[in-house]
Amino acid sequence: MLLTPTTELEAVNSMLSVIGETPVNSLDDNGVVDAVIARQILAEVSREVQSRGWHWNTDKGFYLNITFPEGFIYLPANTLMVDSVGRYQNIDVVQRGQRLYDRRNHTYQFSRPIQVDIVRLLPFEELPQAARQYIMVRAGRIFQDRIVGSEALNGFNVADENRAWATLRAAETETADYNILSDHYSVGRVLHRW
Repeated sequence: MLLTPTTELEAVNSMLSVIGETPVNSLDDNGVVDAVIARQILAEVSREVQSRGWHWNTDKGFYLNITFPEGFIYLPANTLMVDSVGRYQNIDVVQRGQRLYDRRNHTYQFSRPIQVDIVRLLPFEELPQAARQYIMVRAGRIFQDRIVGSEALNGFNVADENRAWATLRAAETETADYNILSDHYSVGRVLHRW
């Protein structure tokens, strides 16, 4: 048996097992209502968790180009959050729909590319295992709460969720190589004389 990280199908089947349902063989529209609901909740929780912005779904120092002749900056469809950085950090940008908006100048139009940190929504199979595990366990608890509503099961699921959260946070700390001297713009500006 080949061991691989948790797949979306395995996550949905794990969620189904929380309420005592039998597993499904496919995520294609199979007519199993609980499987469809489980998959929707899994996607909902994945979106929520990834919106925090993690080392593994954040591109730092990414340049967004303008379109001609409009001067708009369109964001990738999977954008969850965006912020200008570096020498562009004085431009107060926000995401509005799929475009970048300059709040200070009240416009969607830009005259040059902008450097940003961008948080992206990744497909389940592109997430690190610690994130997959946490999302699966959290989604399973929410699924059980919505479908069955058992207080006893909720208590067991909360303990599992807390362990998965601790594992995710530990993995983030281990892989992100956080360093105040290199990751903080104000410190970097002084050190590198930006």
